[in-house]
Amino acid sequence: MALRLPDAVTTYFSISNGGDPSRFAACFCTDATVTDERRTHAGLAAIEAWQRQAQQAFTYQVEPQAAVHDDDGLTVTAQVSGDFPGSPVQLQHRFTFRDERIHTLEIAP
Repeated sequence: MALRLPDAVTTYFSISNGGDPSRFAACFCTDATVTDERRTHAGLAAIEAWQRQAQQAFTYQVEPQAAVHDDDGLTVTAQVSGDFPGSPVQLQHRFTFRDERIHTLEIAP
């Protein structure tokens, strides 16, 4: 059964799986933040740079496996596998939204 995810989240995972990070403007608010590996990236330019760096450093695939909606947002559990140390790993992607775009994203084990 396919997960039903908001369009912004579907676009985010498409970009995470090798898509062009310049497309983040289609799914993130201009003042969005992403926290990954205890580092926060604020604004579209920083978020695009974070994704480009990850794509250059490793080859990987992110496969959403479960999603839980609540009043504050959406948590997606995803299997991430690739040529990075510790692969594969399950990560929690915690999204909040504003105007149907991603306002915050926190990625953690």
